[in-house]
Amino acid sequence: MVVINTTRQYHKTSSIDLTKEFTICESFACLDSPYMIALKKPEPYGALIGNLLIAANILKPGTKILEAGGGYGSLMKGLLGTYLPLVRHVYMVDISKALLNIQRKNLSPWKKFTTFINADITEVMHAVSNIDLIILNEVIGDLDTWTGLEAKNLPDDAARMVENYHLDIPSEGTFNFNMGAISLIEKICKKGIPVFISEHSSDPIIPKDMTFLEKDLELDSFPREIKLYGHSEFTIRFSHLIQIAKAWHRNTITGPTSELVGLKNTQQMRFIFTMHACATEKQEIIFEILDHIREYRWLVIY
Repeated sequence: MVVINTTRQYHKTSSIDLTKEFTICESFACLDSPYMIALKKPEPYGALIGNLLIAANILKPGTKILEAGGGYGSLMKGLLGTYLPLVRHVYMVDISKALLNIQRKNLSPWKKFTTFINADITEVMHAVSNIDLIILNEVIGDLDTWTGLEAKNLPDDAARMVENYHLDIPSEGTFNFNMGAISLIEKICKKGIPVFISEHSSDPIIPKDMTFLEKDLELDSFPREIKLYGHSEFTIRFSHLIQIAKAWHRNTITGPTSELVGLKNTQQMRFIFTMHACATEKQEIIFEILDHIREYRWLVIY
């Protein structure tokens, strides 16, 4: 039986507390975060994303940005705080009025550069225009995921996606399918707007010099449920998103989030993770960040 996992009602009506979820963005939101001990060169997460986008020649003078599902606005705060001269305007789109209010407060130093829109990006994407960059950071795992699918009995919409984009799916048994994420990326590719994406991955990439992070981690699987406070999200099969981008003749670059943020690779960190050695608060922090970030992956479509 196919069941659609949706988080719309949760995000529309709940008083969302991101401290009850582990997010890479909030972990590295500011320089005084305890998680910064894990980075080679501590910088706010938004600045790190900016570094990547500048290197890809996407963030440049006059850029108009749309961020959907921006949480507390921490990514954009770090980006604007470092690269404001390159940004013409920012549009923060969020289904949650509560989170929009927090974003408005946290981004108040740049209020003349920001517009806040209470909307579901999946419903208004058709109206998006005159935008140079879309940011989807740790949000597409919350979009509708179809669970319990069978390869020989796919719903029509899923069958269309699989056939049109030659998406790999299991030949037997049931699996989960990131229908919401796939549909949104298809719409963005049709419009030709560059997009930065980061999320938990069901096909993560582990740096060659950090193979110890592969321990008990699925490296080529299909979306799995992550149960969180009041809702569930799902990991993303990034290879599906890349297939869609290629079909629309778009370029892609992708990699592990651990490399994007500049994660340290020390003997001490390897020992803490491998042996689960958490005798001190510092060791607990290092283990937690390693255990989470290894599953994260980023993708730029341009």
